[in-house]
Amino acid sequence: MEVDRVLQELTIKNFAIIHDLSLTFETGMTVLTGETGAGKSIIIDAVGLLAGGRGSNEFIRHGENKCVLEGLFSMEGNSMTYDLLEQYDIASENDDVIIQRDIHRNGKNVCRINGRLVNIATLRLIGETLIDIHGQNEHQELMNPERHLAMLDQFGGESLQKTKKNYCVTFSKYTQTKKAYRKWQNTEQEFAQRLDMLQFQANDIEMAELIDREEDELLEEKNLLMNYQKIINALSEGYDALQGEENNGIDLIGQAMTGISSIEDIDHKYKQFSEVVASSYFQLQEVASDILREMDQMAYDENRLNDIEKRLEFIYQMKRKYGESIEAIKRHYEKIMLEIDQLQNREDHVNNLKIEMDMFSKELIDKGDILSEMRQVIALKLEEAIHEQFKELFMDKVILKVHFFEKNQEDILSRAHETGFDRIEFYIATNPGEPLKPLVKVASGGELSRIMLAMKTIFSKTQGLTSIIFDEVDTGVSGRVAQAIANKIYMVAMHSQVLCITHLPQVAAMSNHHLFISKTIIDERTETHVVALAETEKVNEVARMLAGTEITKLTIEHAKELINLAEIQKDKTTNK
Repeated sequence: MEVDRVLQELTIKNFAIIHDLSLTFETGMTVLTGETGAGKSIIIDAVGLLAGGRGSNEFIRHGENKCVLEGLFSMEGNSMTYDLLEQYDIASENDDVIIQRDIHRNGKNVCRINGRLVNIATLRLIGETLIDIHGQNEHQELMNPERHLAMLDQFGGESLQKTKKNYCVTFSKYTQTKKAYRKWQNTEQEFAQRLDMLQFQANDIEMAELIDREEDELLEEKNLLMNYQKIINALSEGYDALQGEENNGIDLIGQAMTGISSIEDIDHKYKQFSEVVASSYFQLQEVASDILREMDQMAYDENRLNDIEKRLEFIYQMKRKYGESIEAIKRHYEKIMLEIDQLQNREDHVNNLKIEMDMFSKELIDKGDILSEMRQVIALKLEEAIHEQFKELFMDKVILKVHFFEKNQEDILSRAHETGFDRIEFYIATNPGEPLKPLVKVASGGELSRIMLAMKTIFSKTQGLTSIIFDEVDTGVSGRVAQAIANKIYMVAMHSQVLCITHLPQVAAMSNHHLFISKTIIDERTETHVVALAETEKVNEVARMLAGTEITKLTIEHAKELINLAEIQKDKTTNK
């Protein structure tokens, strides 16, 4: 089953030994191979920085002022990315996400998502929904017991998520009610002081006698008074021009109206002239009357201006104390009147909260128990699924169990959290007869790599479209274990785009796409080059990985056989 590309394009400029590099990535499994120090891990580091990894000016190429990283990702079908972009008001087109990060020599980081500036925390939140990087020492989820419950829930699928969401709604109602109940159980003295303060505020607002739109109307009136002289001068000048004692505009237009009206019967167009001039004449007469009336009514009142300024200052003081607008102050008044009523009838209110809290606590316990029961069933299925994966990774003697810590039913509400009552941790026994112990304490690096691969094989089907990057997770293995790891990585690539740095020919042979990383010296500077290998070139590279520096006819034949066997294995895996 092929999935869409998540990481589609990557551009790297002045990053470590990379001067200027642009890469296009495909679906399925892509391996990156090459000599040590050629820049394979540098490319993965660049992708990690686009996902919100810790940046440093040490990444900047020697002699440059900054490095620039840019990635084009697809988020089609990835609801987590959609939700986060919407939450942070970041626009997106065509389901694309463009992430750019500039690291400057002075340590400044500039991050953009779809052109919008974001901080590192936001970049990390969104980046983690697009890219999942696993290196030799990067098994964060497995090594963090607090993440184990989320991993179990992820395996539970939609039915568990629905039950969990239902529990979360009740948990939120319970905690809010509990907080309110505790607040209302404070000392009598505190409530008396609170009541006095609220009554003072209510009285203060009532005495203010604030009116809707009062401030806007006062500002308009103040503006008229402050511009009184300018307005009077303009109106006088306009009135004199229209209807002054000599050569006023209206009389002249009246003469024009009389003259043109005398010929309006001769031709239709003269009648139009006459109508327009007559209309203008009567309109100007009317506006002249309005201007005169306005001037008669206007009066400058300095006392009124002082009163307005005092009232506006008073409204400003009220806004500073109770709200940003008169409407907000009135809403605050309604809120404190409700609280005054509750304080004056505190006993009834506390009793009602107690009844409500008891109701939510019972509902929370019922929903929490249902959630716990579902997790117990899902844990058994997860253990069985992981054991099947272990068999294929030659770890059939290893036992992994989901350990549920015992719950104290008498104290269960105080230990409830937003994800339920359960606290779990993955336990493991690596050899028969050994007791189960916490995974984080007993698993070796090689075992962690294979355990993580087993889980990724299972979880990749439910994680959505994510780029999963394996950075030399196959280090220290060989033979049949190496082939088993190659098969697992390919299985993950059936559901997620996979990029894999490897030194194992078995893994390289299983790839859908092969990028060869090399370094050259140009103008006494080391630079990284990347080439997508054709089929014959892939054979030569796999032969080099098998034999080392000297490639013989025999190693070429061995490489061809390994690739042919990989194709057979891929067909089997695809048709399962």
